[in-house]
Amino acid sequence: MNKRIVFSVLFSSIASWMTSWSANMIDEVAWVVGDEAILLSDVEEYRQKMRYEGSSIEGDPYCYIPEQLALQKLYLDQAKIDSIFADDKSVSNQVEMRINYLIGQVGSKEKVEEYFNQDLASLREELTEMVSNQQIIQQMQKKIVGEAKVTPAEVKAFFKSLPADSIPDIPTQVEVQLITVAPQVSATAIENVKSKLREFKERVDNKETEFSTLAILYSEDKESAKRGGELGFMGKGQLVHEFADVAFALHDANRVSKVVETEFGYHIIQLIEKSGDKVNVRHILMKPKSTLDEQFQARARLDSVVGLVEKKELTFEEAVTLYSVDKNTRNCGGLLNNPKNGSSRFEMRDLPQEVAKAVYSLKSGEVSRPFMMIDSKGNEVFAVAKVKSLLKAHKANVEDDYMAIKAAYQEEKNAELLKNWVVEKQKSIYVKIDPKWQNCEFQYPGWIK
Repeated sequence: MNKRIVFSVLFSSIASWMTSWSANMIDEVAWVVGDEAILLSDVEEYRQKMRYEGSSIEGDPYCYIPEQLALQKLYLDQAKIDSIFADDKSVSNQVEMRINYLIGQVGSKEKVEEYFNQDLASLREELTEMVSNQQIIQQMQKKIVGEAKVTPAEVKAFFKSLPADSIPDIPTQVEVQLITVAPQVSATAIENVKSKLREFKERVDNKETEFSTLAILYSEDKESAKRGGELGFMGKGQLVHEFADVAFALHDANRVSKVVETEFGYHIIQLIEKSGDKVNVRHILMKPKSTLDEQFQARARLDSVVGLVEKKELTFEEAVTLYSVDKNTRNCGGLLNNPKNGSSRFEMRDLPQEVAKAVYSLKSGEVSRPFMMIDSKGNEVFAVAKVKSLLKAHKANVEDDYMAIKAAYQEEKNAELLKNWVVEKQKSIYVKIDPKWQNCEFQYPGWIK
C-alpha cells in the first residue's frame, strides 16, 4: 500500500506515528501564541507529515512551519472569543469517513491499529480534535471574509490588470446531457439473487459459515468486500433509508437481516456494533443481471427515443423527462453537473470515461450513438449523450470565462482580507518566540514585537 496516499488524505498530525522518536528527544517551547505553546515536537511532526505527502517547503522549515502553526492558533483564539464551535455531528461523520477510508486501505481495524501503533479509540480522538480545529478555522475565515461582494466591473478590472503572460489557457470544455435507459430484469433473475442471499443468511445463522467469508467471495460492493463486508460506523443519514431502517433495527450480532432491496441492489446485513447514533455493520450486495435479450430490448427502446428526437417529435429535454431513468439529471434536462467546480462545464478528462468517448468528436448540438455505461449506483445502463455546448481550448476571456475569472478574483480578494486580519490580530495577541527561532523572513513580520 502507498503510505503517502494514506497520510496525505487522512492526517494533518502524525504525533501518534512518531511515539518512539518523541519519547527519546528533549522537547522545547519554540513559540507561544496567546496561551498556546508551539513545541519543537509539533514542528517536527508537521515536517514529517509534509515529507509523507511529498510537499516541498521553500526556505527554512523551522521558519515556515511554526508560522503556519501560529496562524492556526490565531484563528482558534479568535474563534473562542467569538464563540465559534465545530458541529459535533459533522465532525463525527467526517472522522468516521476517514477511519473507514483508512480501514479500506489497509484491510481491517486490526491492521490499522498495528499500522499506526495505537487503538482505534485514541486514533478517533486524535482525528476528532484535528477535524474540529479545521472546521473552526474554516468558519472563522468565512466570518472574517464575510459576504464580500464582487461586481462585474471589479472582475473586468481584475482581468484587465493581468499581464498577458499570466492569462491562463482554458482547455476544451463541454456541457453534456444524457438520456439513460436501464435493461429490464426478469422476476426470475431477481428471485435467484434473493434466494442466494437467503441461503447465505441461513448458513451464517446456523454457524456453518462466517458472514465475512461470504462477503469477500460474493459481495458486489467491492470496497467493503475487501473488509469482509464491513462498512464502518455510519450515521442514519449516511445510508439509503431502506438499508438504514434495517441496519439500525438490528440487535443480535449473531443473526442476519432479511433481504433488503435498495437502489443499489439486494443486501443482507449483519450487526457488528452500535455506538450512540451510529452503527457498524457488514453487508453482502448482489445485483440481478439482465440477459442479452433484455439488453437488446433496452438498446432498441433507446434507439426509438433517439428517433423521436431526430424527427423533432420530441426535444432532447422532453425525451429526458419522459424516458430517462437517472433521477439525478432527469429534472434538469439530463444535464450533468461537475462535482469539481459545481458548474455544468467539464474538461474531457473529468467526464465519466464512457461519456467522454461518446462525445469526444461531436460538435455542439450533436447527439452520440447509444453506448453502455455504469451509472452512479453501479448499474449498467444504455445512454445517449448530447453536447449542449462546446467551448474549444482558448486563452481566458471575460465573455466566455466570466465565472472562472470571478472565482479567481474572489479568491484573491478573500486572501487580502485574511492577510489584513492577521496583521491586525498580531497587534493584539501575546506572541513570544524563543531567540533561536527568530532569525527568519516571515510571511507576516509582525510576530516579533
